Amino acid sequence: MSINKVILVGNVGKDPVVRYFDKGVAKATFPLATSETYTNQQGETITSTEWHNIVLWRALAEVAEKTVKKGAQIYIVGKIKTRSYVDKDGNNKYITEILADTLLLLDKKQGAGASSGQSDTGKNELQDKRSPSVNAVNEPNAGYHAASDNSNDFGGEGIDNGGSATSQNEDDLPF
Repeated sequence: MSINKVILVGNVGKDPVVRYFDKGVAKATFPLATSETYTNQQGETITSTEWHNIVLWRALAEVAEKTVKKGAQIYIVGKIKTRSYVDKDGNNKYITEILADTLLLLDKKQGAGASSGQSDTGKNELQDKRSPSVNAVNEPNAGYHAASDNSNDFGGEGIDNGGSATSQNEDDLPF
């Protein structure tokens, strides 16, 4: 068994470029930047940015054309795909892309008079309707609390080496 799944949260580098093919099939492409910041041993703050090529198809591409703009922060779920092509000089080139099937626009803080056209939660979620197996991201209810019993996520009891139920809870774990 193998899994090819990518989850990215980042900022759009350019407005999407949308192309229409036979039978009206739309394809949108745009770059997405993800950044990681850390402090090195000398105390300097270092920011490392990775650029990802995002590809959206069909209805999701059409919606992205209308809603995704340069600088917007978005959440993407998809898979990695590497393809090859021949450039104009006859050289073989390879490109790695993220084929997205879920797109979530994350709300940026805006002025009081600005209208974003987004829902009350500050987020718009768009999902490719071709993939019914892909679930929307659901956040737990405000009243959600982890169970305080010793059962694990699979409905069984936590077992230590001695065979008895453990008294460790999640906060006691070293990672």
